[in-house]
Amino acid sequence: MRRVSGAEPQIVGLAPQTTENRKANTMKPYILRTEKAVEPQKARRIRVPQSPPPACPPVAAGPALFIGLDVHNDSIAVSLAPADGTEVRRYGIIGGTHADVRQLIKKLAAAHPGVALKFCYEAGPRGYPLCRFIRGHGGECIIVSPSRVPRAPGDRVKTDRRDADQLARLFRAGELTGIYVPDAQDEAVRDLIRARYQVQRQRHRARQQLKMFLLRQNIHYTGTAAWGAAHLRFLATVKLPFAEQQWVFQEMVNVISEADERLARYEKQIAAVVANWRWEPVVKALMSLRGVALLTAATLVAELGDLARFASAPQLMSYLGLCPSERTTGADRQQGGITKMGNGIARKAMIEAAWNYRSPARLGGSILARQAGLPKEVTAAAWNAQTRLHQRYKHLTGKARKKATVAAAALGRELAGFVWAIGRMVKPRPLPPEAIKP
Repeated sequence: MRRVSGAEPQIVGLAPQTTENRKANTMKPYILRTEKAVEPQKARRIRVPQSPPPACPPVAAGPALFIGLDVHNDSIAVSLAPADGTEVRRYGIIGGTHADVRQLIKKLAAAHPGVALKFCYEAGPRGYPLCRFIRGHGGECIIVSPSRVPRAPGDRVKTDRRDADQLARLFRAGELTGIYVPDAQDEAVRDLIRARYQVQRQRHRARQQLKMFLLRQNIHYTGTAAWGAAHLRFLATVKLPFAEQQWVFQEMVNVISEADERLARYEKQIAAVVANWRWEPVVKALMSLRGVALLTAATLVAELGDLARFASAPQLMSYLGLCPSERTTGADRQQGGITKMGNGIARKAMIEAAWNYRSPARLGGSILARQAGLPKEVTAAAWNAQTRLHQRYKHLTGKARKKATVAAAALGRELAGFVWAIGRMVKPRPLPPEAIKP
């Protein structure tokens, strides 16, 4: 078949166009038929949340200097990006102490009078104190999650100076979003709860080691409830053939006993601290939910912070990593397991609380005691959570034929919505003036 160059498609019923006619048609000016054919575009209606608190202080109008910090233990690489230009200048490397940062702020303020200083650095071991220190000395600062910083796939060179340059450049372009920075007291309560969580993990690991040790010796516990009173009495009767093994066994039991005592002390301390905490009203309100006692409620408030900073319940669900993953290409849509992004401790506490909604809705004595003195709207929301989540669990494990673990994750996602709603109904105590310090 001979190939014809520049052949035109033939349309049945129409005469083929010539080259001159085609050029003439494409050069005709575009003329509107009437002026009424073009209507002014309607303004989009944007829904603004009631009280969305910013992740960082509001950006001041006027000239600004964007400063990227690559923070390490003993040094900080500094890069500057003026708002009125496209260049990024490398300031240098300073010490890693707060005194060095204060000297940097003084020098930049003297060299750029009347210019707002905006700092940013990636989240890391240095934590929040550096950000609060910069804000307390007149600068604006945000902390960026490293996973949210755009990076080129082909970039194989990584140095402190280049990282600081990239942070300053992206911060000036508006490509960085700051994470939530709690105050010092809230961070202290969170450290207390996380330390208790670490002790719990250590006890779990010690129990597993003891079980594996006894399994090698062909010693089995035939009871039903492990680590209860009957199990402890069984462990007291264990006798091994060699003294060395008996000594190792007793040391493993002592580690578990010490962990139990430490957990009891932590729980007592957490109860005393929460009673004087400014978020104590929110903790009590969350305790109205089924499966959310003092420890779980305090964990959620300490890890999530101000729930009013989430504009909607789906935003909180996404922050907890409870939303299903998705891979959509064209008409092909595939959904997988939950993303598991965000705060893992709060996600675990939410799913553990969701397991309690397998049973039918009921107001027991412990729940009624926790709901005493709470507003009616809070208790009504807690009852709605019981009825809805139990029906949801029956549907998922019945007609939908989902596994119990998958259903628990789905209940945890919906329970996060009730936590978000109740957390916004109750306000915390006002922060005392003496607690507001750099």
